Amino acid sequence: MDGETAVAGEDPFAQLRAVFAGRTALLLEDDPDLSAHVAERLQRAGFATVDRVDRGEAALEAAAGRAYDVLILDRMTAGLDGLETLKRLRASEGPSADAPALMLTALGGERQKVEGLLEGADDYLAKPVGDEELLARIAAQLRRAARVAKPVNADLVNGPFRLSFGARTVTFELSSGARAIDLSPLEFAIVSELMGARGQPVTKTMLWDRCWVEWTFLPDNFVNIIDARISALRRRLKEQAPELGEALHPLIVSARSQSLVFRDLSAWAG
Repeated sequence: MDGETAVAGEDPFAQLRAVFAGRTALLLEDDPDLSAHVAERLQRAGFATVDRVDRGEAALEAAAGRAYDVLILDRMTAGLDGLETLKRLRASEGPSADAPALMLTALGGERQKVEGLLEGADDYLAKPVGDEELLARIAAQLRRAARVAKPVNADLVNGPFRLSFGARTVTFELSSGARAIDLSPLEFAIVSELMGARGQPVTKTMLWDRCWVEWTFLPDNFVNIIDARISALRRRLKEQAPELGEALHPLIVSARSQSLVFRDLSAWAG
């Protein structure tokens, strides 16, 4: 039951409309059916504009004249492939040179992923991928881009919780004083990712990529590994923050499509 706790009320994926509202995307994809599907899904999720191109040269031309909020690039395209397109775009100093870039490609080997990330991609997804995984990944990149102007080690605050990246601590702050929440390094990484999402969904694949960094591959049972760790983390947080009451525990809740959310506690007045 603990691992099946669902988000009550609003669907966190529906909340992504606020993140995507008015956004613009450049989509480089030479499969017309997939291109149309991704564009339609993004616009239905709130994007104002999705410019679709099927060649790297066309992507460079489009990016030279517009500041896109996100770039979604296939690797295997006619003419310039997506990776070379991204390298040239990053070097161009044009209006989209620093836009978050997500590679969406059938080339999903470890060496290819590393190559893509080292050449300027901010995230890398192997096809096929579910719509919700794609939306969650894009939302994560937009959130990170929005935080660039903030101090590197700025604390995250969610109700009574304060997460300090510099000190690598989480504290529970009440009027009577603050106490440290005892977390392992892996648990701190998980809480950082979930709290940083500010009430929006983080897929388990994303969580694995960013927290289980010592693994060089995605095991078949990775969801079971995550679920076991999340179950233990839920119990630990409940034991160390009992003042929140039964109604707010567990603090980490499940969303649809194998995603997780840390509850928004901004309205808590304990």
